[in-house]
Amino acid sequence: MTDGVVERARPRDRILETARDMFHKHGIKGVGVDAITEAAGTNKMTLYRHFESKDDLIIECLRATASKAGAMWEMFEAEHPGDKLAQLHAWVRKAAEMLNTDGRGCDMANAAAELTEPDHPARRVIKELKEAQRERLVALCRGAGIGQAELLADTLSLLFEGARVSVQTVGTEGPSTQFVRMAEGLILSFRGGASAG
Repeated sequence: MTDGVVERARPRDRILETARDMFHKHGIKGVGVDAITEAAGTNKMTLYRHFESKDDLIIECLRATASKAGAMWEMFEAEHPGDKLAQLHAWVRKAAEMLNTDGRGCDMANAAAELTEPDHPARRVIKELKEAQRERLVALCRGAGIGQAELLADTLSLLFEGARVSVQTVGTEGPSTQFVRMAEGLILSFRGGASAG
C-alpha cells in the first residue's frame, strides 16, 4: 500500500492491514498495540473501539488472511471453469509461487506456533480455518476424479507446509525447489498414471 492509500483507508481497515503486515513480518508476540497504532497513524482508543483486545485483532487478521485465500480458490475456478484437474494443477503453481515470494510462511501456522496456550481464542479460529482449507483441497481432488481424494489432499498439504518450513530455514534454494515436481508426481501417481521410471 502506498502512503496515500493508507491515509484514505478507514481506521478499522488501516489498523487491520497494518497489523496483518506487522504480524506477518515480525510475529504476533513481537508486535505490540502501540507499534500497530503508530504505524497505522491512529491511537489505542481507536484500535480498541474497533477491536476489543489484541486477541480480537489477531483473530480478525487471521480471518482476513483466510478470506484472501478464498479469493485464490475463486480465481482457480474462473481460470479453469468446470475443470477440477486444471484447478488442482493451478493450486500447485500458486503454492510454488508463494514459496518463492514469501519466506515467512503461513500466517496461521506461525500464529499457532506462537500462541502456545491451548485455550487461546485464536487457536480455535486457526483450527477452523485450516480445516476449511483442507476441505476445499479435498473437494478439488475429489472433483478431479482422484479416488483417494482425502489422502492426496493431506499429502499435498503436508508437502506444502514442509516446503514452507524449508524456505524459512534454508531459503528458496533448498528442498522447496522440488515442490512442483513432487506435487505433480503425487497427482499423477494418485490418478494411476505414474510410470515405473
